Amino acid sequence: MQEHSKKIQELSNFLLDYATTLMAVGSHTSRIVKNVTRIAESFGFGVDMTIFQRNITMTVKHSEDYSIRRTYVRRIPAMALNFRTISDLSALSWEAYDHHPGLHELQLRFNTIVNTPRMSRWMVLLLVACANAAFCRLFGGDPIAMGLVWIATLAGFFIRQELTKLQLNHMVIFIICSFIASLTAALGVFCNLGTTQDIALGTSVLFLIPGVPLINSILDILEGHVLVGLSRTINATILIICIALGLSMTLLILGKDIL
Repeated sequence: MQEHSKKIQELSNFLLDYATTLMAVGSHTSRIVKNVTRIAESFGFGVDMTIFQRNITMTVKHSEDYSIRRTYVRRIPAMALNFRTISDLSALSWEAYDHHPGLHELQLRFNTIVNTPRMSRWMVLLLVACANAAFCRLFGGDPIAMGLVWIATLAGFFIRQELTKLQLNHMVIFIICSFIASLTAALGVFCNLGTTQDIALGTSVLFLIPGVPLINSILDILEGHVLVGLSRTINATILIICIALGLSMTLLILGKDIL
């Protein structure tokens, strides 16, 4: 009995770390539930979870003796989106299910995945700027508009990186970055550059659109996780409103409506 109690406590701590990390890096809810359940079953335990936007409540129970159970609540940490981490952690759950490694080995693998260095922030900055300039072209922007959007995205995304390091409120960050990016793109209006100034201004803030939370919210609602899905929808909507506020500030400075 004492051995089972110690094992369930160690497993619960690991599963909570695993689940909160997946949630923090941008996984949708069903993937988290399936992966955690898969790992728990590989050790002969069952798991019940309630996932919210800010925390996870988890009950781990022995599959044959329900008197052996533990319930914990863990706050979800603030982490950046990372699809590589999601993929690697999902593969780890299958490894646990197929090969049944020890909990200590799983913990080591988990720590290795979580601590894997991310892509250089400068490379991310450059790629995001190029992607946003491509969006400008996709919407009909001319080469001058693409150049303006490229510069605007560099400025806005760099400020976002710096303000995120300072742990500023993310809604304030979105307002500031939207304003800086759109104001930079507005150079085309001030200097009368190119023929698609409106497209440059409108697409300069697209890098801020919370696409992953919006997609996850739809998946969560369709898969029955309505509460967390609605929470993600509301959060993404607030961020979109913040983007609109930053862009509106630029339009007020311009003193005319070009969109």
